[in-house]
Amino acid sequence: MTAGRASPPARLLRGSLWMLVAGALFSLMGVMVKLGASGSQPLSSGELVFYRSLFGLLGILPGVLWRRQSLLTPNWRWHLSRSLIGTAGVSLHFFAIATLPLATAVTLNYTAPIFLTMLTLLMSRRWPGVLPIFGILLGFVGVVMLLRPVMGRELLLPSLFGLAGGLCGGLAFFSTRQLGERGEPPWRVVFYFTAVSTFASGLWVLWQGYGWPPLSALPVLIGMGASATLAQLAMTRAYKEGDVLIVGSLSYSTVAFTSLLGILLWSEWLAPGEWLGLALIVASGVLATRVGNRERVARA
Repeated sequence: MTAGRASPPARLLRGSLWMLVAGALFSLMGVMVKLGASGSQPLSSGELVFYRSLFGLLGILPGVLWRRQSLLTPNWRWHLSRSLIGTAGVSLHFFAIATLPLATAVTLNYTAPIFLTMLTLLMSRRWPGVLPIFGILLGFVGVVMLLRPVMGRELLLPSLFGLAGGLCGGLAFFSTRQLGERGEPPWRVVFYFTAVSTFASGLWVLWQGYGWPPLSALPVLIGMGASATLAQLAMTRAYKEGDVLIVGSLSYSTVAFTSLLGILLWSEWLAPGEWLGLALIVASGVLATRVGNRERVARA
């Protein structure tokens, strides 16, 4: 083995650890969103999305300018649709975090791989096999169990918004995959997403009546932006160095971290049936990740 170069097992371990770091940071971002929405001078979901997007744009823009990377692309329609869908998904997710227990909101957002699997199977127009169908059914049984306690209550609408955020996430993942197959680099996808999201959420905030955030909210906004940006970097490093299946499965560590933080910070204990629903959604997502990776290998 060449000196200074990590062995394959060491790289796999390092990739897994990076994904756990990303999971913890995404959980911290969720905490910051909830704190920002529930402070003494609460921020709206639109404001939170705007500042989250603005931080992301400011984070990637210097690198784009420094390296003089071209933003010209023939796939601008895919970028626009992916960015608008992604913005809608983040907005719905932030609204769910503000109104639901943290673990519930984050778990609903992690139904995105289930919707991605469904969309991929529909686009392939062939019999998917037993395993993908089982994974999808498992996920929706989990959704029903997770949402059953709020049926007919005031939390039902935010729960459905959170589930819609997962659907938008699945559509955004599908568009991202299409852009990758068309040769679009990841940095360009991220740039257009943050730029469109900043512009769209900025218009939303102006329509609501913009006001400068209170000084007390600045630590929360800075923490939200920093944790989200660092989480994206850690996740990118994890997928670069680790095994796709292992890293994809460990991405669900975010659900575990947010469940723990929700209990510690807000005493958000879930009922046994809700915990079971959460576990089924996670299991379905892990299964969807494995099925999706097998499909990509088969096409290669």
